Amino acid sequence: MIRAAGRRIGWLLALAAVVVAVGIGLLMAPSDRSVSHSSGSPVPATDASARMLPPPVTGFAVPEARELGGQADVTRWAPVLRSTQARQRPSFTSPAVVSVGRVTPEGTTNLVDAEGEVTRGGTTWVHARLAVLPDGRTGWLPRNALGGWSFVSTRAVIDRAHLQLTLYRNGMVIFRAPVGIGQPGTPTPTGQFYIRDRLTAYASPVYGPLAFGTSARSPYETDWPAGGFIGIHGTDQPNLIPGRISHGCIRLRNAAITRLGQLMPVGTPVTIQ
Repeated sequence: MIRAAGRRIGWLLALAAVVVAVGIGLLMAPSDRSVSHSSGSPVPATDASARMLPPPVTGFAVPEARELGGQADVTRWAPVLRSTQARQRPSFTSPAVVSVGRVTPEGTTNLVDAEGEVTRGGTTWVHARLAVLPDGRTGWLPRNALGGWSFVSTRAVIDRAHLQLTLYRNGMVIFRAPVGIGQPGTPTPTGQFYIRDRLTAYASPVYGPLAFGTSARSPYETDWPAGGFIGIHGTDQPNLIPGRISHGCIRLRNAAITRLGQLMPVGTPVTIQ
């Protein structure tokens, strides 16, 4: 009898141990949120655990991609990578306006300001201003003849009546200075142009410390070393500014052209009025 009682107590202790082990296992087991199999595939969460998850993010949208050069006060320009013909219309069969080379007459990389862009027959064409007489002419260049786009937010306005140059950035005036312009017999031409190069190689008493080459041309012989083009440069005769003193080029006092050189990048459109 004593042996039977002892066996029953042993069974009860063993059963109690099993119950305790199962309870501990349940307490230590992971919750019924999603877990991963060894393969990495998730096990779906139960409805109860789903209610414990944070709500999904709403109201978020990836902004639409846009070209920086599409802004009203931004102009885009590109270097000429290979010589090509500017055409009257965006077609290889259209008559040529002028040959556009890789290098300017000043020996710098040529560039063009873009007026627009279209694709015809699988070819993308860029409508650009040209450095050719008569002033103000434009033409179409194949896009693959040009390099990557650069952007400027500056714009220069030269007022011949008031003998003044004004530089804008994002539509705001950032620089203003008196200028010398062409004499009555060799006037500075009017129109829409752009800065083609920034030059220190011309530094001299005549041209000052800095000069800009523009796409503007004159039917007269100008005082620009490359001949026939309109430059913006310094002078060794600051006492003549403002005035009508040149063969067409635009002259500034040396301090003014130095400051302008810090503010006006190549590609900047230039209005002469």
